[in-house]
Amino acid sequence: MSAQHLEVLDTTLQKTHQWLDAIAETAAIDTHTAYQALRAVLQTLRDRLPVSEAAHFAAQLPMLVRGIFYEGYRPAEVPSPLSQREFLLRIEQKIPPTPAHPSLDIYSLTQQVFGVLQDFIGEGELEKIAGVLPLELRKLIPQPHHAS
Repeated sequence: MSAQHLEVLDTTLQKTHQWLDAIAETAAIDTHTAYQALRAVLQTLRDRLPVSEAAHFAAQLPMLVRGIFYEGYRPAEVPSPLSQREFLLRIEQKIPPTPAHPSLDIYSLTQQVFGVLQDFIGEGELEKIAGVLPLELRKLIPQPHHAS
């Protein structure tokens, strides 16, 4: 029996690898740490957003990344008010140190993950999300790249 592939699964796996490779390259980290960073940023952002905004944002993500976004989600407990320091601390707690990366600049890494997200999702989607966040959290999301 020949192996059959579902195109939708192949596509989401390919897109997810593209996102992880882009994060790894941008942040100069390995792919496993890139996965942990993407997961940490997405889930921390998710818990800071109202349910309707989280759902709208998730709809822009590839299917596999959307699953990562929703993993362990408890909509009855959101939005969780977080300062920038608390937001970054939650991200840091989800990325265990490794011999290759014993310490990471979480502020920079968070901005780099948001930058990659901005490159891959529809124009303006992160701007919409930033609009519901307090100013100190908006500073973590890079300004969109507009062509001149």
